[in-house]
Amino acid sequence: MPHHLLTRRRLGRAAGILVVVLVLALVVAYVALRITSASDREASVPTDPPAMPASGHAWFGPGLEWGSDSAADYAERLGATPSLYAQRVDYPLTDDDVTYLGQFAEQASGQGAVAVLDVEPTVALRDLTEDDAQLLADELHELHRTRGTRWLVRFGPEMNGSWTLWGQQPGGYVQAFRSLATAVGDDRETARGTLPVVSMVWSPVYGAGYPYGAAYGDVAPSRDATATGLDTTGDGVVDAADDPYGPYWPGEQYVDWVGLTLYHFGVDQQRVDNDLDPATGGTQAGLGEGFEPNVQPARKAFEQRLDDRYGYAADAGTRQTFYQRYAVDRRLPMIVETGALWEPDAEGDNEYDIKSTWWDQVLGSLTDHPRIKAISWLEQRRTEAEVADAVVDWRATRRPALADDLRVSLRRSGADIGPVTTVLDQAGANEAAATTRLPEPETTDDELGWIALCALVLALLLLVASWVARVRPGWAYRLPTGVDGAEDEPVSPGGPVTKTAGIVRDARLDLLRGLLLVALVVVQVEVAGPFTAVTDTALLAISGPELFVLVSGLALGLVTAPTIARLGEWAAAVTTWRRAARIYAAALGTTVVVYLLARIPFVRTDAVTTVTDDGGRVHDLYTGGADLLAYPPPGDEVRRLLLLQLGPWVVSMLGLFVVLGLVTPVLVWLLHRRLWWALLGLSWTAYVLGVLSGATLVGSQFADAYPLLVWQLPFVHGLVLAHHREDVARGLAGAPIRVVAAALALVYGAGLGWLWLQERHGVAGPFPDGTYAWVADHLYDPVLLQPGRLVDLALVGVAALLVLTACWTPVARVLGPVLLPLGRAALTVVVAQAFLAIAVDNVPGLDRDSWWQGLLVHVVVLALVWVLARRRTPAGATAH
Repeated sequence: MPHHLLTRRRLGRAAGILVVVLVLALVVAYVALRITSASDREASVPTDPPAMPASGHAWFGPGLEWGSDSAADYAERLGATPSLYAQRVDYPLTDDDVTYLGQFAEQASGQGAVAVLDVEPTVALRDLTEDDAQLLADELHELHRTRGTRWLVRFGPEMNGSWTLWGQQPGGYVQAFRSLATAVGDDRETARGTLPVVSMVWSPVYGAGYPYGAAYGDVAPSRDATATGLDTTGDGVVDAADDPYGPYWPGEQYVDWVGLTLYHFGVDQQRVDNDLDPATGGTQAGLGEGFEPNVQPARKAFEQRLDDRYGYAADAGTRQTFYQRYAVDRRLPMIVETGALWEPDAEGDNEYDIKSTWWDQVLGSLTDHPRIKAISWLEQRRTEAEVADAVVDWRATRRPALADDLRVSLRRSGADIGPVTTVLDQAGANEAAATTRLPEPETTDDELGWIALCALVLALLLLVASWVARVRPGWAYRLPTGVDGAEDEPVSPGGPVTKTAGIVRDARLDLLRGLLLVALVVVQVEVAGPFTAVTDTALLAISGPELFVLVSGLALGLVTAPTIARLGEWAAAVTTWRRAARIYAAALGTTVVVYLLARIPFVRTDAVTTVTDDGGRVHDLYTGGADLLAYPPPGDEVRRLLLLQLGPWVVSMLGLFVVLGLVTPVLVWLLHRRLWWALLGLSWTAYVLGVLSGATLVGSQFADAYPLLVWQLPFVHGLVLAHHREDVARGLAGAPIRVVAAALALVYGAGLGWLWLQERHGVAGPFPDGTYAWVADHLYDPVLLQPGRLVDLALVGVAALLVLTACWTPVARVLGPVLLPLGRAALTVVVAQAFLAIAVDNVPGLDRDSWWQGLLVHVVVLALVWVLARRRTPAGATAH
């Protein structure tokens, strides 16, 4: 057998093995991803508004020490995301409290958790005003609007205790509770079975020992108790026989949830019928050693508390339980604040036995007490008066083994962990940023109508191009026998084809890329105007960034062949990697500079560092980024920065080109061995797996808006088309292709248009009911590049090349001077427009809804971008 045939056969066999191995690897990766996602899937699925936990289920989460802990750290320790977080805030709100409230909402919404807010008065109850209530109500509703946060507001918790400033003052407490409940509003009637935006929680402490005498930590042990309203027995004495809850009840019309504080402390060594004499001394005088800590809870200890049997006198068995009286009889959901005391420096039972026994009892109570819908575990390390101000560690995730056992217990029980509300984390911010690429006609329901109209316009343009090709053949573009140059490389003056260091540029690609960059700048400088109307409702309706990726694949593919011919495969690969490194440096540098600009008090950067989704929620694209200013900065945050996991949304696509550039030499290696069929097979296999699994593969910011497995498809096809450029050119040169393309565009546009007319205007048609909604939901997702978007991409790409080829001379004469410099300096344009968007956002008095102001802004911004791009290309480097 001839040597060359043997070599070819070996290469074919090797290629076949390579394809099989890669396909199997992708399948294994897909299966692993599906298994992982299934095992990590939490019990609750976010809905809007979120549904209440089912019978026997409850949300679970911690009350953190927010000054030294965070939601991200807790979730990492637990190995799962909780469904609620708890925080306290002073009332009335101060400026600092408003800041803390926003930070709390950010962390809770970052995991889709319900926010439990303890509102603790810092002034006398009589000094609280309606304005104080309205300020808090406004902040809560605004944070819901921007962050999607749902609130459980525990106003003045443990109001029946003697250790709070607002304690045992029923008249003032009820009035203040009602005032805040009125301010936050009541949407219970319109949200049955779901969680309202703000729910008022009435939450006393467990009543055994009431009125608690000189309780541990009493704020004023020698004060006279307010007898008015507390003497429920009418015997003139406030004692254990009196109702510990009723005097503080605000009324059913003001309460959405009830709650109860139920902790396991240990054994009280000093209390005798809870009648300690405050006259014996100060707060701690006469209290001996307080509780004996580190005592494992007795069997059914939590159940005894729910049944009001723990700590009460023997004759109190006829007392109706709190759970029955307030949760069951009033049909209200209940939240339990709890924890198990463990003192690190004390002897006794071990930490695991104490805490695990208690959480097992708490979680085990859900089946028999279905009104318990939320559990808040105290996850703090602090001093406690009950153990003579010793340091107590309440945390259930203090050690990895403890956290692992808690996670297992949660998943085996009726605890619902995982997101409850919309998750506003970094990934969600990146996904929300992707929606800025969607068309925005007057109603998004008209999107298919715009696509149909654009397709019909393209059909018309193709027919015009076919006519021009016959009557004006001299206007045609002459395809060079070379390739397109690299982005941002200076080019020499010339005609439609310009040369740089032996590389020939295809000016059609430069002009098309310049047009796409104009659309990109217009979209990202968010003002009204004629430019916005065109880009949002036309150009981006039928094809957006995917066309830019296709053109980039074509451009890079064209430049690779002569580079290999001149320098060899390895040197060409190094050149490609250097280009990827330059793009990475631009993306990283832009991210850092924008981050530093955001730290300047009078500079607003929200235009590029946040994004607002369709629901009005504001997503922060630098989630957790404030920690980068610490010294030394946390390693995890530095890693996120270097991996481009945060940053301004306007340059997020650069990360995609970095990764594609890194793998391009491997793809080109296959092409130059005539294995284009293997490359396309792998590309489509990866695309299908990406659509089915939703896998992003890389953790960079771009992966949520431009999933790598999906978005490699147009890039790879661009490389393949560039590699076969001569065959493609011959196919596009004939007149029939323009007629066929026009016919296909006409049929496509007419079909979608008929569907749209049938759905929106009642025109008779052959489509079954629901077709329009199904097509819109399943064929045109711009992130997953569903089939409709791919059809659009093919249609627009072919039409653009055919029209530019046939009508090059007039098009280049009119648009070339503006668009060619932009297309030849794409990287410069992408980076520059990020900072120009910030500049526009800081223009005082700008009315973004004004068309004439928007037009002026767009003209100025595009002019500045053009000047910057022009400096990258010598004068005269335009098409004639």
